[in-house]
Amino acid sequence: MVDAALPLTTGTSVSLRCSAEGNTVDEELVWYRKDGLIDLKAGNKINHSEVCIPNVSTSDNEVPFTCLLKSNSSAKVTVVLDVQFPPILSGTTSLVVEEEGNVDINCNVQANPQPEMTWRQANGTLVLKKNRFTQRRTSEIFQLSISKAEKSDSGTYICEAYISNNITTREFYLVVEDKKPGFPFEAIIAAVVVVVLTIAFGIFARREKIFKCFKKPVSTAL
Repeated sequence: MVDAALPLTTGTSVSLRCSAEGNTVDEELVWYRKDGLIDLKAGNKINHSEVCIPNVSTSDNEVPFTCLLKSNSSAKVTVVLDVQFPPILSGTTSLVVEEEGNVDINCNVQANPQPEMTWRQANGTLVLKKNRFTQRRTSEIFQLSISKAEKSDSGTYICEAYISNNITTREFYLVVEDKKPGFPFEAIIAAVVVVVLTIAFGIFARREKIFKCFKKPVSTAL
């Protein structure tokens, strides 16, 4: 159970304080970062305790810190870090596909809060060509899928992420190559059939000659 969310920005430092109040005897406090026990100094455990988090980063986002009584683990309080940061975009920027092939352009995104996202081409707004261009969005990826690629699909595709008036972009370069000729199975099969028939005809012709050689000569009487 989360008791509070603490909004922060990257690069800042924060101290979390925990106190045991209303106790009649000294209480030892214990801190956890997620499921990991935090090592506290001897003078930072009894009745009052403090944990310092320096230089907060994106990896600290949504990380819970829990303070509890060592004598009673049900007496606890949990705070989750809500680290806010602008979009960080990544992904393979150079892609190659053959004509009539399929390709996925993946724009990986990290951000808090989640941004608005769009795709566009370098020459203007992206036109989602019916039945060939589709978009898919999750919390971690913004994907543009192109099916049955055409040479005209080659070019620069720009992934854009918006938070308020701030925009972050990443460019992806797509090259659609000429379709390579397929393996000529039909021609090879036809050639094999012709060879087989030729060999069979040759064997049949030799068979006739062989039979003629073994026929007994016809004797004639004078």
